[in-house]
Amino acid sequence: MAALFVDPRRLETFRVVATTGQISAASRLLHLSQPAVTAQIRQLEADCGQPLLVRTARGVRLNAAGRVLFDYAQRIHGLLDEAALAVAAEETLTGELALAASTTLASAIVPGLLASFLRTHRDLQVRLEVGNTRDVLAWLAEGRVPLGLVEGHARAPRIRLERYLDDELVPVVASQGPPEWLRIRTMAALREVPLLWREQGSGTRAVLDRALRKAGVRKGPQRGDLQLGSTEAIKKAVSLGLGVALLSRWSIHGELSLGRFQVLPVPGLRIPRAFSWALPVDEPSGAAGRFLRHARAAPPVLLP
Repeated sequence: MAALFVDPRRLETFRVVATTGQISAASRLLHLSQPAVTAQIRQLEADCGQPLLVRTARGVRLNAAGRVLFDYAQRIHGLLDEAALAVAAEETLTGELALAASTTLASAIVPGLLASFLRTHRDLQVRLEVGNTRDVLAWLAEGRVPLGLVEGHARAPRIRLERYLDDELVPVVASQGPPEWLRIRTMAALREVPLLWREQGSGTRAVLDRALRKAGVRKGPQRGDLQLGSTEAIKKAVSLGLGVALLSRWSIHGELSLGRFQVLPVPGLRIPRAFSWALPVDEPSGAAGRFLRHARAAPPVLLP
């Protein structure tokens, strides 16, 4: 059998198409025409001897073979980012690193990334804008920041999303909370307790709202529920025994390890989501671009 040759340029085009889910978006990022992107994908599929993408009315998605190749494409892209970081490690960055993050990410993910990045770029000033997902996308669109990190199924004109981390919202209560809450094991029982919600515009709120409606638990907040403006406020309310919260696993690592919170095992209630980089059409440059390459190559640190 002849050895399979994968052209690195076609592989990168495939990676960008798979990441964006649209030929048109990939063509803008790659500064190629849509026919050129389509031709590269078709040639790569011919080289591989099988289709890699499923075409739909909304764009494209990976099939089984495509998912295998995409994993390698991501790893190669990460290695190239690592190489760029290694070559540039001695270059001194000055000025300001400006970025925005939704509240969960600002407290659970960004500090660890900044700590590892600033160890080799000590002369930078950092400006981190914190808001909900809607705020972050608006700030990026108006040019207030060149880079954002958001949660949920966000959409905005002239903004693209790049998947970064997988997450899951899980139901939690205080370990020292009402005993009857600790025994919740069904959807029906979950309907009878006060829930703690984020505010409108929050990515967490949007994901949670859809999931609870689908599960038949809630159609939005009801009498006795609380709506709070940040993950930290909700965690404090959980600690005080004010209700059950569905929180990011990344955000409650410390509370679970210390035994302060308990995850409720409710069969049939699984709420996966993703954290994504929010980017302008063109890749950010300068300090923001360097920070993004660092984050892609360096795993985030879970904070206690």
